Amino acid sequence: MAYQNSMNALGDHTRRAIFEQLRKGPRAVGEIADELPVSRPAVSQHLRVLKEAGLVTERRNGTRRIYRVDPDGLAGLRDYFDEFWNEALAAFKGAAEDERRNG
Repeated sequence: MAYQNSMNALGDHTRRAIFEQLRKGPRAVGEIADELPVSRPAVSQHLRVLKEAGLVTERRNGTRRIYRVDPDGLAGLRDYFDEFWNEALAAFKGAAEDERRNG
């Protein structure tokens, strides 16, 4: 299941903080590290995990690597939550209808 890697990657609070920064737009490792209480090498390691999970992409800009959220990589996670909520809402609807009938 593709969403499991994404959820596991976002299970770490530092990776979530990095991901939240990237939601605002593309950033270089140094820019990300400046906003966090971790070193640049640690940020790079967290970015590697996010990249392997398909949540971010990178491109080179000279000697810098620029990271951004990968919308395509979020598809599995989005599908999981859509299915989750559809099932939950259907169950809620069924329970409400049963209660109304049995009232």
